[in-house]
Amino acid sequence: MTATIIATFVIGYLLIVFEHPLKLDKTVPALLMAAFCWALLAIGFFDGRLGVIDAHEQAFKMAAGAMDEGAKHGFENTLLHHLGKTAEILVFLIGAMTIVEIIDLHRGFEVLKSYVKTKKKKTLLWIVGGIGFILSAVIDNLTATIVLVTLLRKIIPDHKERIWFVSLIVIAANAGGAWSPIGDVTTTMLWIGGRVSSAGLMELLIVPALISFALPFFIASFMKPFQGEIS
Repeated sequence: MTATIIATFVIGYLLIVFEHPLKLDKTVPALLMAAFCWALLAIGFFDGRLGVIDAHEQAFKMAAGAMDEGAKHGFENTLLHHLGKTAEILVFLIGAMTIVEIIDLHRGFEVLKSYVKTKKKKTLLWIVGGIGFILSAVIDNLTATIVLVTLLRKIIPDHKERIWFVSLIVIAANAGGAWSPIGDVTTTMLWIGGRVSSAGLMELLIVPALISFALPFFIASFMKPFQGEIS
């Protein structure tokens, strides 16, 4: 049963990776893979062949041919935990996309675009990178990435050129979100849990974050895709 679940995951993952050659939306194999994996896990668990570990690291396994209420409750808690984590991501993305749509509705991207007058790729790279670094610390890195990708779609019409800029934006957003307590999901969780303080986080990580942002951008500035002007 374990081998079957692993094989299902690997096949589903490969279908996601090769979505473009297969001309298949990644949502389809992702949902089918998740459904089959959970179904196989449930079958294996209630047959007594598989066990589960809940969020509190407690192991549960159903005795073969018997209905163990404690084990059943542990399985339900594990399922709800993972569904809850998935729901967190979905709700977060809904909120992030709502912010993007509100900005677009009130022509916020047009305002930002009007301030970005340069046609030089190198200058544009540092401008959008700087915006991404600062913006991700104020909101969060994922939302900042979505906002800036939307902005780049309006500034750079060519898809191949835009991909190069987007890849650097991801680096800038991750670096900018690392030193802020609200810039990244991980740092936010640590901050809420009292593991880190705002001042301590910024004091210790601002310099490494700046280096992580500046070094890749400095190297990219000399690369061919960032030479010349936007077509």
